[in-house]
Amino acid sequence: MTDVIAKQRTNWAGNVTYRASALLRPTSVGEVQRLVTSTPRLTALGSTHSFNEVADTDAVQVTLTEMPPSLDIDTERRTVRVAAGMTHAQVAAGLEARGWALGNLASLPHISTAGAVATGTHGSGVRNPSLAQAVVGLDVVRASGELEHVSAGSGSGSLDAHRVALGALGVVTALELAIEPTFEVATTVHLDLPWDAVEEHFDAVMADAYSVSMFTAFDDRGARQVWTKHRVDEPAPSVDLVALGARRATEAVHPGENDAASVTEQGGVPGPWSERLPHFRSTFSPSTGAEIQAEYLIPAEFAVPALRALRPLADFFAPLLIAAEVRTVAADTAWLAPSTGRQSVGLHFTFRRDPSAVAAAVLRIEDVLAPFDPRPHWGKVSAASPARLHEAYPQLAAFAELARSLDPAGRFRNGFLERTLG
Repeated sequence: MTDVIAKQRTNWAGNVTYRASALLRPTSVGEVQRLVTSTPRLTALGSTHSFNEVADTDAVQVTLTEMPPSLDIDTERRTVRVAAGMTHAQVAAGLEARGWALGNLASLPHISTAGAVATGTHGSGVRNPSLAQAVVGLDVVRASGELEHVSAGSGSGSLDAHRVALGALGVVTALELAIEPTFEVATTVHLDLPWDAVEEHFDAVMADAYSVSMFTAFDDRGARQVWTKHRVDEPAPSVDLVALGARRATEAVHPGENDAASVTEQGGVPGPWSERLPHFRSTFSPSTGAEIQAEYLIPAEFAVPALRALRPLADFFAPLLIAAEVRTVAADTAWLAPSTGRQSVGLHFTFRRDPSAVAAAVLRIEDVLAPFDPRPHWGKVSAASPARLHEAYPQLAAFAELARSLDPAGRFRNGFLERTLG
């Protein structure tokens, strides 16, 4: 096991400096178990893509990136068992090579599979819930050091409690995910869809393909980009965005300010799900990382009123906002998934890395979105109080009680969980 003294390590974005005294890199499940039983407090660290302190601690961090990258497919059950430290890019490549697929991916394939699941990360699509919904089982090292397999009908607490667990229930060492036969996707991009068309046809546009994303700055250009990701084994999109006032992009575009070479192929060229569902190629860094992100999921029926309410902030956003993305997410059953129990629309904000300005922006956004019952993304910045989080997530109190019962000494607690769970 490698013991790395933590000296001025930061998250990917550089807006969080980790306070951990050490970063430990176990190479086997047995090492993880021994580490858990010998360390009074520790926090699992994924790929460092969270923008808040969910993976920070004043004790010890542990990363599973040195664990063997296993990927075992059960064709009869249509599941794959993967090592928790593997990225979605690694999992996707391994599945595609064997003729299988995940139902959805996040826009960024560089993130760790377990970390994405634990924070409720999602892709897009009116039929596609968060990535955690694909979890049919997981292995978790408890505070006692015991390795437990949790699946439907087994384990301590329900599987839905473990799907999005914020690291509070133990160290996840492996995940079992539902898979399906491979499929192809073609991405087309349209530019400058007017606001009146966005508002009048929002539901139809967002449901017109397997995965749809709108990008905006909330200014007079409306939806600056509309990314339509069509599964080629399904009926073709039927909404004519050009007739609604948009124009089709004739070359690849980046949703932010970077070179379009980093985005996955556009122009309607079919390709594997693994290379089309993410927005960014796994072989490129999608941005410099000098950014801070916030995101809120609201009930789908509030999408247009929420967009209308955010538009007066366009001038306020102008010097700070790199891109805002609007996506749909199907209802989840995971207790703490941001889309649990309701069809949702995600409102995502990528800001320049200016912590004080972003903090002010987040306050404005949360004030504007308050009437629409927003749920903050667990891996991004938010000003929501613990009371507001318990209001937004109806099963958060039950989750907190489960965490206390499984970890009575608080071995997996950190500042983020103390504030969130109480």
